[in-house]
Amino acid sequence: MRINSHFLNRNSQQAGFTLLEATIALLVLSIGMLGISALFFEGLKSGRTAVYRTEAVYIASDMADRIRANPLAGASYEEAGVNEGCHADAATCTPAEVAHQDKLEWAADMAEHMPADSVATVTVANNGATTLYTIEMAWPEPGFLDPLTYTVVVER
Repeated sequence: MRINSHFLNRNSQQAGFTLLEATIALLVLSIGMLGISALFFEGLKSGRTAVYRTEAVYIASDMADRIRANPLAGASYEEAGVNEGCHADAATCTPAEVAHQDKLEWAADMAEHMPADSVATVTVANNGATTLYTIEMAWPEPGFLDPLTYTVVVER
């Protein structure tokens, strides 16, 4: 039986990877994958924040349109929403009743589209010639210490 001297020659060039090289390659690959997963989760967080900001813009704009459509309601938009039984086609409602119905529907939109513990307010400042309606919205967002906010000012 003849033994192949090529396998017994220690001076020959080594072919393949050693266990140490394979372990180091696996470690580098693992660190890279952890970085990719962190970026993925940051992207998810940013996407959720963008959705809530978009919803806030939509909901605040809706209230601004309601205020513009009901200019005689004035300070009634500061009051809480009450079910007055008024809808857009109800011609027998007073401007204040329409404002109360608007606030009620607005609060329902907030509850449906924004996270729990969201807050929305309308403040009215009348300086004689014009009336300023300030629509403020705030909502909690994971990863942020303070709630995120969105504000719109309507001048009538």
